[in-house]
Amino acid sequence: MKKKAKIIVVEDDPAILNGLLDVLVFNGYDATGVEDGAEGLDRAVNENFDLAILDVMLPSMDGYTICRKLREKKPDQAVLMLTAKGAEDDVVQGFNAGADDYVSKPFSLRELLVRIEALLRRLGLFEEDEKLEVKGIVFDSANLIAVKDDIEVELTRREMEIISFLYKNRERIVSKKDLLLKVWNYADADIETRIVDIHMLKLRKKITRLIGDNPLITTVRGEGYRIKV
Repeated sequence: MKKKAKIIVVEDDPAILNGLLDVLVFNGYDATGVEDGAEGLDRAVNENFDLAILDVMLPSMDGYTICRKLREKKPDQAVLMLTAKGAEDDVVQGFNAGADDYVSKPFSLRELLVRIEALLRRLGLFEEDEKLEVKGIVFDSANLIAVKDDIEVELTRREMEIISFLYKNRERIVSKKDLLLKVWNYADADIETRIVDIHMLKLRKKITRLIGDNPLITTVRGEGYRIKV
């Protein structure tokens, strides 16, 4: 399983920022948001983040300046820039400032997640099997898809983590508590939550599209889940 990567997002549009944070947390990241450029630099320098996502236009300090100053303090810091759609100069300037990658606005959340995964993996901050095959289904971690024959379904990072954890523990029943502790990184797995049930329901529906009603993940009543290999 991958570690729970820490990401700081510096973006001054509250709607975009909150949307990004929600998506990142939902997909298993520890995400922090900052709306001001200078504050974003201060936090990125003085705290430990695996990745900094920087908008270009920010109050008090632009994204390029943040990137350059961050590179001076932390040469190995992973940085992804959010640039204007089709603005080649923004892209070039971002790379010149030291950015590792960029995503152009408006962007799809799926594209952003795949780029984040690729960047963290490339920099050695993300370790997980690239592909996993179970009952003829190829689960592609790099592209967040599951494929069987000519049918392809998109998966979330969390769904991919569930499959990976179940497969690695395929010789035993995996309890909801196990999933909350190891996949969701809950400190207290005894709290009342239906988050596992909800994700499992969505994941099973996607798998059904690939292999029909023959279940890949079975429920052991009162105990948890088991993957059929």
